Amino acid sequence: MAKNPRNNGKRDVILKEAAKLFKEKSFGGASMRELAERVGIEAPSMYHHIASKDEILEIICFSIGNLYVSQLEDISRRELSVIEKLKELIRLHVRIMIKNGDAVSVANNDWKHLSDEKLKKFKELRSGYEKKVVELLKEGVESGELKAVNTSVTLFTILSAIRWVELWWRPNRGISAEELEESIITILLEGLVK
Repeated sequence: MAKNPRNNGKRDVILKEAAKLFKEKSFGGASMRELAERVGIEAPSMYHHIASKDEILEIICFSIGNLYVSQLEDISRRELSVIEKLKELIRLHVRIMIKNGDAVSVANNDWKHLSDEKLKKFKELRSGYEKKVVELLKEGVESGELKAVNTSVTLFTILSAIRWVELWWRPNRGISAEELEESIITILLEGLVK
């Protein structure tokens, strides 16, 4: 992994373009040569900034995974009701997808291409995140804020119901990020019945 601070700018460009390329073609369908062309450098020069395509995937997946985990930990520590924490969790997902849609797509779809050791760690990271959300849901049931519905079903319904944002949202959709967040919160936590 490149440690030279001068290379950080180019490395960041490589990672951003790699996320776009992997989202378009998948990790398996993208080549380092194609990535180098997009970044505007010779393919051998890529290796001054990044060790391999596998390392790029690892950086993207773990940076997104760790971002979700750290933000959830922040939400969990706050003095809020469970409902308010769930609203913040939904906002978190929407904001990360809007800001980092390409990288989120790669982390959601290409993580299975991580090397065996990294794959195990990434699965543990995801599982740990899911367990923390389930704990929050159980806390809501115990406090009487939430209905006693199967927590795994609730967890995956919420996460699945938000996942489409990465593919759909664009600034020109006629809805602001804040309106999108509030619409999703209303549908998921309050429902559509008047």
